[in-house]
This record gives sequence, structure tokens and C-alpha cells, in this order.
Amino acid sequence: MAYEPREHHPAFEEYCEAIFELEEDGLKPIQSRLAERLGVSRAAVSRMVTRMTEEDLVARRKNGSLTLTDDGKFLARTIVRRHRLAERFLTDVLGMNWTDAHHEAGKWEHVISPAVEKAMNRLLEDPTTCPHGNPIPGSSYEEPDLKHLSQMSKGKHFTIVRIREELECTPGLLEFLESASLMPGFKGEVLFSAPDGATTVNLGEGDVRIEAFAAERILVKSN
Repeated sequence: MAYEPREHHPAFEEYCEAIFELEEDGLKPIQSRLAERLGVSRAAVSRMVTRMTEEDLVARRKNGSLTLTDDGKFLARTIVRRHRLAERFLTDVLGMNWTDAHHEAGKWEHVISPAVEKAMNRLLEDPTTCPHGNPIPGSSYEEPDLKHLSQMSKGKHFTIVRIREELECTPGLLEFLESASLMPGFKGEVLFSAPDGATTVNLGEGDVRIEAFAAERILVKSN
């Protein structure tokens, strides 16, 4: 069901979205990670978190991490859903590349109305994931049995299923992944795992070396 949140400053939406995505990636949402993810200073994060605590969107845990309140979770799921639907629309319908679609969706997520969200979802025939394989909140997505590409040994065949959000936020990586066909649905074989964690794979059109940081955040299923 489309949800129209009460009016919040776009910055509040960005912070709730970032906390949601950090948790989704299995990372503890602490202020330093928020600062890195959002490209702002730690002092700015501290001030914003204080304001969001007053708005009952965020709470501080005793261990120093942050957690979303019920209102914060509702807002985050709404923004993440609209962002991922927008990415799907921009790539599947308008034919935009991953990088441009990701940046445009970051603008669209704040202005999509419930009516437009519903229409986009209908046009896209109820998609369950964004173009990078991350689940769309509120969809019928069911997580398959996945492994990190870095866990696959030499000679193993795989299908790419999901590109973690952390890679979407890393400058230059979306361009690399798309140009190398490291995209959900593509099949490959592990050729070599280097001591430094890098993985070399073949996707049918040549070999691709993937540095450890990315290989640990690309989720695949065994074929």
C-alpha cells in the first residue's frame, strides 16, 4: 500500500534511508558511517541526529549505534521503496544507465506521490527488486540462498543476484559493474581468487578482475 508520510525535511528522509540501508547491508549504523555514506561531517551528523531524535525518528542505543523508531522505519521504507521503483522505471522504461538512474532516483524519491508510486508499480508489473537486485520494500520479494562472490572457489559457476547498496554509493563502482556486465542475472565462473581477496571471473565475454571490496559485496547463487 502506498504511504504518504507526514511532511519531513528531505535531509530527515536521507538520514532514515541511510540508516535503513546500513542495517540492510549488515553494518552497524553509527554516526561515523552515516557521515561517510552521506558525505558530510561528523559534527553535521551529530546535529541532525539530535534533531531527528526530537522528531521521534531515531533513537540512540547504549552501544553508540542508532536505530530507527517505528515512524523512522515507516519513513525509511517509503523512501527506499520510491527510490528503487524510480531506478527500475528509469532503467527499464527510459533506458538510462545505472549511474544516471541512481542519481536521478535520489531526487525523485523525495517528490513521488502515493498516486505516482502506485502507477509506476503497476506499469512495472510489481517488481520485487531494483536494477541492482536489492529488494523493494512492500513487494513480494523472498531472499534466495546467496553467497558473497568472494566466498566462491575456483571453478565454481554462479549467477549474480544482488549488488549491495554500499557499492551503489561508492564513486565509480556502478560504472565499472555495468560496463563489466556484473549485473543481476548474468552468469559466470570463478577463475582465480587472489591472496588479497580479489576475484577473477569469466562472464562469457572475457575475464574480469574484481577487487576484494566489491567481491565481498556482490551476492550470487551457485549454479
